[in-house]
Amino acid sequence: MASSLNFPLFTFSLVTLLTTSITTTYGTFSDEVSDIITPKRAEKTTHLHFYFHDILSGENPTAIKTAGPPGFGFGSTFIIDDALTEGPELTSKLVGRAQGTYALASQNNNPELLMVVIYKFEEGPYNGSSISVLGRNPVMNDVREFPVVGGSGLFRLARGYALAHTIMLDITTGDVTVEYNVYVMHEVDLEQ
Repeated sequence: MASSLNFPLFTFSLVTLLTTSITTTYGTFSDEVSDIITPKRAEKTTHLHFYFHDILSGENPTAIKTAGPPGFGFGSTFIIDDALTEGPELTSKLVGRAQGTYALASQNNNPELLMVVIYKFEEGPYNGSSISVLGRNPVMNDVREFPVVGGSGLFRLARGYALAHTIMLDITTGDVTVEYNVYVMHEVDLEQ
C-alpha cells in the first residue's frame, strides 16, 4: 500500500520538474508575440522599377570574380556591389546598390546563375530599406523571375517577385545592364 502512495507523488514531481525546465528553456530562447499588434498593420504591394549595372571591366569594376575556372564556366563565382539607377544609363540618378553574389550553377549550354543579392535603396521614401532576392537566373531567357524572400526597413517581412530583362550586354567586357520590375508585398504600419 505504501508503494501506491509514492507513485502519484513521483509522477507529480516529474511532471512539475519537466514543465519548469521546458518553461525556462522556452522563455530564454524565444517569446510569443501578442496578436494585439495585428490590427495596427496592413499589407500593400509596391512596384519598383530600376536598372542594374554589372561592370566587370575598367579600373573600378563593380563585380569581381572570386572563384572558379578560367573564363566564365561552371563554378565561376562573383561578388557584386552594382549600381541601381533610375534610368538605363549608368550616369542616370543612383537609387541604390545591389550587393551580394552570383555563381554559374549549371553545367549545360544554357547558363544559369544562382543569385543571392540584396537590393539596398538609397533614395526617396525607401532610403535605408532593402529587399533580398534568392533564386535561379537562366540568363539566356528574355525575362527572368526571381523570388523576393525578405527585406528590411519599410520592406520588413517582404515577399514577392522580381522580373529581370537584359537591355545591354557587351560580349567583349562582360558588362551588363538589366532592367528590373519588382513587385514587393510588405507590411505597412497604420499608426504612422
